[in-house]
Amino acid sequence: MSESLAADSLPPFLQPLKTSQANVDSSSSHLNATFTHHRFSRSAHVLWWPHTSSSSTILIFVPGNPGLLNFYIPFLASVHNKSNHTLPILAHSHLGHTPGLGTGSSEDTSRLSLGLIAQVESLLELIDAVKSVYSKVIIAGHSVGCWLTMQVLKERPELIQSIILLFPTISHIKSTPNGQNLARLFKPPFPSIISAASSLTRLIPSGLLSLMFSHWPPEQVLVLRSLLNSPSCIYASLTMAHDEMETIQDLDVDTLRRYHHRIHLYFAEFDDWVGKEKKEILRAFNPDEDAVKIVHGRQDIPHAFCINHGEELASQCF
Repeated sequence: MSESLAADSLPPFLQPLKTSQANVDSSSSHLNATFTHHRFSRSAHVLWWPHTSSSSTILIFVPGNPGLLNFYIPFLASVHNKSNHTLPILAHSHLGHTPGLGTGSSEDTSRLSLGLIAQVESLLELIDAVKSVYSKVIIAGHSVGCWLTMQVLKERPELIQSIILLFPTISHIKSTPNGQNLARLFKPPFPSIISAASSLTRLIPSGLLSLMFSHWPPEQVLVLRSLLNSPSCIYASLTMAHDEMETIQDLDVDTLRRYHHRIHLYFAEFDDWVGKEKKEILRAFNPDEDAVKIVHGRQDIPHAFCINHGEELASQCF
């Protein structure tokens, strides 16, 4: 799509992203854009799937960590296709998680806008802008995006029609199998060390990287390459991960019960980012309550569903 068409197709609260930054595919049905967060004096990358007819409802997608939206294009495009292009979809990246989109010059300053609280505030700013055009909002979150989604629901319950929690990491993430194994790598000074060392990955030939991730589609390997080539994004991702380990503690049972009729949950059969917390989440609901939509996924669909299983999850979400 041309830049002029992109500008014409965007809602008033979004701005076009330069083609050089966006790597636009002229055959794609989505547009690359940015949302300006005045509170943090920076912009977040967004993907926009426009609707072909008037709609009062919008689907907002919140990614996991790292929050590179291009990982989720097959999933979101499939949801959009299933709606016959009548449902507008807006995917919002986390602040600092987009290669090529500046993250600020000061590490100390940038840390203040990379943590979970900053990400919640950025989503609230987005929701407040969206409500000027759309009266009904559905939010789908993946992994830590589910925790962020729940915070938005608590703060803006009058606007959120329903939430879809995919592989939800919403309690004691540090106690999960992956949390126990990786938490130490998220503590300072490791985010700075790892992000600085990531420049060495530029020496890995593209062919070798594709061979190392031979089970990944080629376009997903390219997204991974963009992350490996961006020390600032790696730092942002690891910094946010440390915040997750320290912040996401006791399950917010009160919120789950209060808004049970708006909640849709999707679990993997085995998920090392959720672990035994799955039982705790399910225990929060009345087993006879049919308003809560709970799906237990197939054994072969992993936590990182966006790499190879986007279409299957799109069917469930739609």
